[in-house]
Amino acid sequence: MTTNKFQNNLMNENLSKKRKKDGANKVTGYLPDEKPEFIELILFALQQIIVMFPATVLVALITGFHVSTTVFASGLATLGFILITRKKIPLYYGSSFSYIATIASIMSTDTFSGYSLNDKISIAQFGIVMSGFVSIFAGIIIQKSGEKLIDKVLPPTITGSIAIIIGLSLAGNAMGNAAAIPPTVSKASQQIATNYAWLIAIITLFSTILYSVYLKGKLSQLPILFGLLTGYFAALVIGLISGISFLNFHTIQSSSILNLPIFTFPKPSWEAMMAIMPIAIATIPESTAHVYQLDTYVNDLAKKKGINNRYDIAGNLGLNLVGDGIGDMISGMIGGPAGTNYGENLSTMAISKNFSVPVLIAASILTMIIACFTPLINLIYSIPTAVIGGLSIYLYGVIAAQGITIMLDKKVDLFSSKNLAVIAVILIIGLGGTYSFEGGMIPMFGVELPSLATAAVVGILLNLMLSFREDK
Repeated sequence: MTTNKFQNNLMNENLSKKRKKDGANKVTGYLPDEKPEFIELILFALQQIIVMFPATVLVALITGFHVSTTVFASGLATLGFILITRKKIPLYYGSSFSYIATIASIMSTDTFSGYSLNDKISIAQFGIVMSGFVSIFAGIIIQKSGEKLIDKVLPPTITGSIAIIIGLSLAGNAMGNAAAIPPTVSKASQQIATNYAWLIAIITLFSTILYSVYLKGKLSQLPILFGLLTGYFAALVIGLISGISFLNFHTIQSSSILNLPIFTFPKPSWEAMMAIMPIAIATIPESTAHVYQLDTYVNDLAKKKGINNRYDIAGNLGLNLVGDGIGDMISGMIGGPAGTNYGENLSTMAISKNFSVPVLIAASILTMIIACFTPLINLIYSIPTAVIGGLSIYLYGVIAAQGITIMLDKKVDLFSSKNLAVIAVILIIGLGGTYSFEGGMIPMFGVELPSLATAAVVGILLNLMLSFREDK
């Protein structure tokens, strides 16, 4: 009797240890069709909004578009993208840097110098809406042709390389933001203010990394939000000690709490259509790279969670491009810039292991709400640029690292002369063009070509040319 009791106690103890071990090894994260609890949903959504906000606002400021309208358009276009892709592809739509030079040139050209700001935006909108048809057309072709065409035109040597140059081409922005100081700082105090900015950025960067590595369970999915809050608090404390105000809560001056965005509507323009429409070609390799990255990370999480069903995200590449095109048309119809799915948001999902589509739906709705309330817009604006820089160093680096992940996952032969040639040309044209010429525009044969788009097109053509005779 005593022996049986001892054996039972031993079995119970072993079972308890096993349960504790299983709990400790439990994989946290959300797959595209999984939905977090309400509070978690809101926190995860805010995290997605935070990482897309700086780039989206920056595009508006550079192009001259209305900021609140641009923010609202990103949320509405994301919602449209998710519905068009039947909730299968968790990506956030935001304003693309590929279009900046062209849109800005249209906004400042002498041809439209006598037009009002809203009229100029309306003219650019027509080109943006028309660019949506390029993505939709490409998506339909790919959807009908299947994986064989994708592998031939956009193999991992191209999509991986594009992802790498997207991340690394933003490195200058990240480092510049990390050293940014408030415009109100006097010339005599600029050096000390820069030192404080670096301190804020470093605190933000390393706290975010530590949160992403060491937090466990549900908290491990919020490293970006926690990192931002840590950097924000550090900026507040440093501001109080130094007297340098890194936080500004009055960027938008308004006596009204509720301010609806300024919606404008497209005006047909042959010039805008011819200038903006072709740029959509540049976003196709970028968007494709994001889809392959997403496919790799989602299925890795599914495997770790013990789910045997494969999420065929890469198989929906054509649908993704159709969604991108619809996003451009939605944004362009109400006064927002052209865009594509955002690498920053994808990096956040990869770091936090949160690929939930309901989270992105919540983020898109909250974004539209924020765009209509002055205090909420000012709260987002109050985030110091140095904090954004600290986060960006991590996020942009992850985008580049995901390009390497694509090549590893697809087992790219890096001893192949063909593969090395394609990768080398894309990297050098993309990065060299970005850092050698103003605005990343390569002056060539009397025209200026966007470096990322040029790198993508040259890479595609080179790959097709070299495919006639494969290395053995």
